[in-house]
Amino acid sequence: MTQAKEALKALNWQERSEWFQQCLERNYYNAETGIMNQWYPREYNVAGENFYYWWQAHVIDILVDGYERSGDPAYSLRIKELSEHLQAYNGGTFRHNYYDDMEWTALALLRAYRATGYEAYLDAVLDLWEDIKSAWNEHFGGGLAWKKDQLDYKNTPANAPAVILAARLYELFQKQEDLEWALRIYEWSKTYLVDPATGFVWDGMNRLGDGQIDFDWEFTYCQGVFLGAGLELYKNTGDVHYLEDANRTANTCIDRLCDPMNMMLPDEGIDDTGLFKGILIRYLVQLCGEVPEASRIREVIMANAQQLWEQGLDKQLGLCSPSWELKPELPVQLSIQLSGLMLLEGAAVLMEK
Repeated sequence: MTQAKEALKALNWQERSEWFQQCLERNYYNAETGIMNQWYPREYNVAGENFYYWWQAHVIDILVDGYERSGDPAYSLRIKELSEHLQAYNGGTFRHNYYDDMEWTALALLRAYRATGYEAYLDAVLDLWEDIKSAWNEHFGGGLAWKKDQLDYKNTPANAPAVILAARLYELFQKQEDLEWALRIYEWSKTYLVDPATGFVWDGMNRLGDGQIDFDWEFTYCQGVFLGAGLELYKNTGDVHYLEDANRTANTCIDRLCDPMNMMLPDEGIDDTGLFKGILIRYLVQLCGEVPEASRIREVIMANAQQLWEQGLDKQLGLCSPSWELKPELPVQLSIQLSGLMLLEGAAVLMEK
């Protein structure tokens, strides 16, 4: 092993997170657009490729992680620059066709506001929230639509993050209307998209216009955002049933999606699904913060983090793969890198407790 690799091996989790944050910036930042490229190496970014707007929201979220961990004002500057360039790149607005994309942007900017106090972030959040609420309609009994040109497709990605957002807005401003939105969306989601027997969360219903639930779409993402929604409602209402929902979904997720031999989360592939595990980890870490005795969940997070650090990273290039057990092969998408960084930042948070 080279001297550089030996030095990396000796880093603690905070230092490992900081190192991987710098790798993200070095490998993906595009000085011309002011946001992150979607591929490394750069030559794999081609004109006309689908723009994954919501990935950039998670870049902001990751930068907030770095700022909260380190207090380094350089992170605050990067958050401001990236958010402004993202707005410009998106046509001068944060609004978008996809409601879930707007929800992730609002959640990231709300965290940025709470961390920095910069009022422009809050203004953007409140504007997005007004647009997001327009997604509610009575197809299939309520719930928020996935996107503006398909209002009868309802899914967990468009509903559970909206609960988190509404509950956090209520926590900040104590507007009863926000709490009512959070409760209404949560109850619809639990009624229509959660297995009452196990707490496992289904992805969506009526995607193909047939009224059917996608029972075979078993994603880590859906478990993460639903348990995160339950956690936020517990924190804001004190009702232990929401915490019980979150714990049940978390443990069912582990039983159903983790490898029983080593507790590793699955390889869910590339594109959007490359982000899914990282989002689950973010909300599992928050659950551990609320329930310190959740030793099983903590063990899963740290087992995945240890495996990623020891086996799954290319430490020369500073890259990871969709499998946290295997070295990456080029090219590597931004979504994959963000998931790995969420895992390392999550481990850093847990090891501080």
